[in-house]
Amino acid sequence: MITFHFGKVRGANEAMVSAASLKKSVQWVILFTLVYAMIANWGLMREKTSSLVQGLSNLRQTGLGSPLGTVQGDAVLLMDEKTGKILYGKNPHTRMYPASTTKILTALIALEKGNPDKIVTVGDEAGLGNSDESTAGLYEGEQLTLRDLLSALLLPSGNDAARTIARHISSIELGREVSSEEANEYFSGLMNKRAKALGANESHFVNPHGLHDPGHYTTAYDMAVIAKEARKNKLFKQIVNESERTLVRDEQSQSFVNRNKLIQKQDENYYAGATGIKTGFTEKAGYCLVASASRQTTSLIAVVLHSTKTTVWLDARTLLDYGFTLNKTDPVPRPEKAM
Repeated sequence: MITFHFGKVRGANEAMVSAASLKKSVQWVILFTLVYAMIANWGLMREKTSSLVQGLSNLRQTGLGSPLGTVQGDAVLLMDEKTGKILYGKNPHTRMYPASTTKILTALIALEKGNPDKIVTVGDEAGLGNSDESTAGLYEGEQLTLRDLLSALLLPSGNDAARTIARHISSIELGREVSSEEANEYFSGLMNKRAKALGANESHFVNPHGLHDPGHYTTAYDMAVIAKEARKNKLFKQIVNESERTLVRDEQSQSFVNRNKLIQKQDENYYAGATGIKTGFTEKAGYCLVASASRQTTSLIAVVLHSTKTTVWLDARTLLDYGFTLNKTDPVPRPEKAM
C-alpha cells in the first residue's frame, strides 16, 4: 500500500514539474515572439521612414505637389538665359524627337554662314515635301532674300524654306551648286558639328526641318543650349518675336503667321513677356515647344518635348511662371483684347 501511495505522490509531483516546465517554455516562446515582433516592426518603421524621406525628395525633384507637377511634357527644362543655370528639369537628358524645333539650329547656321540680304533662288527642293507637311508655299524659281527665307522657316515653319536654306548654305560652303540630296547630307553635318561645339552632345540631326527619322533626335537640355545660342543673334530674336510678317511675292502681299501662340496677343495662350521661339509637331515627337520670355531683368528659356496639343502651351507657361517666381519678378499685365 505504501509503495502504491508513494507512486501516486511521485507521479503527481512529476506532473506538476512537467506542467511548470511547459508553462515556462510557453512564456519564453511568447517573450521571444514579442521581442522578434518589436525588432521586425522597428525595421519596418525605419524602412517606411526612409521611403517617406525618399518620397519627399522625389516630390521636390519632380515638382509634384506644386504647379510643376502638372507639366505633361515627357521631357522639359527651364533655363535662365543669361546665366545658363538650369532652374528645373524633368528627363532633361532623355533622347527625344525635336520635330520642327530643329529649325532653331537651321536658322542659327544660316545666320552664321550666310548674308541675310543675299537673294536666294528657290530650287527643285521646294517640291520635295509631302502634301501634309508644313510649308511656306515656296515654288521653284522664286527669289527671296535669306532674311525672308528665315521668316518662312521660323514663322509658318516651312519645310520648303528649310530645304532651300540648306541647299543655299551648302553651296556657299562647298563653292558650287549642290543637289538637294547632297545639301541635306552636308548641312546635317554642319548641324551636328555646331551642336557639339555648343555642348549639345546628346543630339544628332539628319535633316534641316525635323521630319521624323529614328536617327534624328535631341534632348530638352540640348535644345535649351541651342536656343540660348540662337538668341544671341539680333535678327533671330527679331524674327521669332514677330506675330506675323508680310512679304510682297509676285506683286502680291502674303503674310507669314507665327505659330507660337505665346506671342499672339489675342490668343488665349498668350503669355505676357513672351519673346519666341519655335513650335514643332510630328506623330512620334508629339507637340513640342521651345519658348522664351523676358520680364524686367530676367530672361528664361523653356523647353517642352512630347506634350499634347493643348497642354504644350500650359506646360510652357507653367515653367515660365515658376522661373519668374524664383526671381520674384512682377508679371507684365496682359493687354486687353480689341473690341
